[in-house]
Amino acid sequence: MTTGHIMMAMTLDGFVARKDHSLDWLMKQKTDGEDHGFAEFQRSVDVIVMGSGSFRTVLDFEQWPYEKRVIVLSKTLDQRDIPSPLVEKVEISSLTPQALMSSLSARNFKRAYVDGGAVIQSFLKAGLICDMKITIVPILIGEGIRIFGDLLHDIDLTLEGSKQFQSGLVDLTYSIQDRGT
Repeated sequence: MTTGHIMMAMTLDGFVARKDHSLDWLMKQKTDGEDHGFAEFQRSVDVIVMGSGSFRTVLDFEQWPYEKRVIVLSKTLDQRDIPSPLVEKVEISSLTPQALMSSLSARNFKRAYVDGGAVIQSFLKAGLICDMKITIVPILIGEGIRIFGDLLHDIDLTLEGSKQFQSGLVDLTYSIQDRGT
């Protein structure tokens, strides 16, 4: 079965984006010269799974940040909503997390980068996340989209590593002890 992996930045108060999906709080961080491992992480995965909010946010970036195939989970978007330069790189799916991971396994994808607050929450609840690298950004924004929502049960984590940066950002890497599977 394809395994799910998270790499996400969040504010100290637990938000991954503002309510409008804006990442302005993240873009103002002075991290020049710091390597948080994003390129290495992207090389370690075969496919990227994100929600429509994350997809719309990424579309506003100056350039498309992904080299791997992107699957957007959405019940409202379809293939016609993908800009023409991305048609070969992006697909839309309305599958459940479990069905999507089964589909990805059938396509020989081994590791999926799971991105976006609601998508991460649904994959965590389904026991489909193996590990996560969370970068804590030293800012409080008060409200927004949470990376972690309500859970059906505790999810025990094991700290695999931490790294502090000059900018004040802290990377925390956790493995999931029991994914409920």
